[in-house]
Amino acid sequence: LPERDRAELKRRKLLLEVTLKSYWITKGSAFSTAVTRQETELTPDMIATGSWRLRPFKPYNFSALGLPPACGHLHPLLKVRSQLRQIFLEMG
Repeated sequence: LPERDRAELKRRKLLLEVTLKSYWITKGSAFSTAVTRQETELTPDMIATGSWRLRPFKPYNFSALGLPPACGHLHPLLKVRSQLRQIFLEMG
């Protein structure tokens, strides 16, 4: 359609433009029909037998955040103060 007619039809809401995306999917170099489990840890047994050379290992994710550290304890005097407050709250 000419641009002028397309604009007129869009203005009257008689035309809806849709964008279609398509992808070509092909087999890659690591394609396999069998599912193999990747190893996550290197054990002393693997080193002793030499089987680590033949096994695929999962790559490390160095950008992972990990677990937050278990820290942030109360100072001993603040701990005593909070215990005293707890006692007075139970009594009062």
